[in-house]
Amino acid sequence: MRPALRFPPELLVKAQGRGLAIKLAIFDVDGVLTDGRIYIGEHGEEFKAFNTLDGHGLKSLQQVGITPVIVTGRDSLAVRRRVADLDLQHAVYGARDKLAVAEPLLAQLGASWDEVAVMGDDWPDLPLMLRAGFACAPPGAHAEVLAIAHHVTKAAGGYGAAREYCDVLLMAAGHYERLLNAHHDTLDGGKTS
Repeated sequence: MRPALRFPPELLVKAQGRGLAIKLAIFDVDGVLTDGRIYIGEHGEEFKAFNTLDGHGLKSLQQVGITPVIVTGRDSLAVRRRVADLDLQHAVYGARDKLAVAEPLLAQLGASWDEVAVMGDDWPDLPLMLRAGFACAPPGAHAEVLAIAHHVTKAAGGYGAAREYCDVLLMAAGHYERLLNAHHDTLDGGKTS
C-alpha cells in the first residue's frame, strides 16, 4: 500500500542531513513533546501531557536504527516517566547548556553533527539546531528558531509535531513505507484489506 503522507522531495533531501544518513534525532521536551504549558499542583508536582502519536514516532525511529535523544532544560518526574515508558536509552535532564551535554553524547554514540537531526522551539535549542544536519521546529516556536529551521511542522508541539518530525526522518531514510505496511499485517500473519 502506498502511503497517504507526502513531503516535498527537497525536504526529504534536507532531512537526510549533510552526511546523507541521520543517526541521531534530538528532541527538546517543553514545546516539542508537550504544548509548552507546565501544570504545577498544590504540592509542587509537575504535570505534562504527551501525545501518543509522538511516542509511536520515537519508537519507530528506534526500530530503524535512528537513536532518539532527549535533551531538556527542565527535569521532572513526568518527563522521566515518559522517557522510561518509551524505553529511550539517552536523555539529559536539566541541561542549562544543551551544546555542552550534546557534544559528549555524539562522541559516545559515534555521530557527527552532519548525522544529527534536532527539533527545538526556543533559544536554548539554537546551538544544537545550527550545527545539526537537519533542524525542525513546531509552528509555535520562537521566531529565531523558526528562522533557522529546515522544516516547520504543520502540527503543534504536543499535538503531533514530533511525530511529523519522525515521519520526515523515516521517509527520508527510506523506511516509512515498509514500517507502514508492516502495520497492515494481522497477528496471525494475514494481510488486512
